[in-house]
Amino acid sequence: MSIQQAPFVKQLAANDRPTRDKAVASLRTYLSGNRKFEQLDLLKLWKGLFFCMWMSDRPRTQQRLAIDLAAMVDVLPDENITPFLEAFWNTMAREWNGIDILRMDKFLFLVRGYLNATFNYLARTGWGTTAVEQNLDVLSSIPLNLTDQKIPNGLRYHVIDIYVDELDKADTPRTDNLPLQRLLEPLRRVGNDSPTKSVRTRANDALADARLRNWFDLGDSLSQVSIVKGDNGGQGSPF
Repeated sequence: MSIQQAPFVKQLAANDRPTRDKAVASLRTYLSGNRKFEQLDLLKLWKGLFFCMWMSDRPRTQQRLAIDLAAMVDVLPDENITPFLEAFWNTMAREWNGIDILRMDKFLFLVRGYLNATFNYLARTGWGTTAVEQNLDVLSSIPLNLTDQKIPNGLRYHVIDIYVDELDKADTPRTDNLPLQRLLEPLRRVGNDSPTKSVRTRANDALADARLRNWFDLGDSLSQVSIVKGDNGGQGSPF
């Protein structure tokens, strides 16, 4: 049975919460199976998940649902994780401008959950090169895309603002194999090359986060790292 034929997909956008909750639980079980998904199938699934979130009310219920949806990444077979995340980001980019102010907070929380899920997945792989490259490509081509006018700046701003937060959470053990320079490359590229000054400024502010200077006990190695020059002519982050 393809994912489009699964009865719980339509139930994700049901009016009543018990039906939606049951559909989410069924989906979690379905996704944990050893199946290969086409990107079109995942986009259709994410349309249902988007409206599942849309229909959710009350802050605690919304946060619980966002956490449950982000936890879907944990049950996916490794080969399905990056395509699933790509479908999530494409859906957020497509639907973002249609989210009204009363619903925005829960989607901001959902995006935070998925960025955290991305970094947690990379941490589980031991920050493996293939997984890191694939997922940074997704982030760079969708929410942190430099020039695509279809990507809302509101989504860009939010991902920039929470990027270091969620990376920090994923590396609380402070492992010595974290490829910090590579992980910050999407922000660095936005800070240098975005055609929008406010986006460049936001990215350079994120790169100037004090937590990056103290990520490890780098000692003299900091002096070997090039300084990003911000739009105001001052010095930005050492990363």
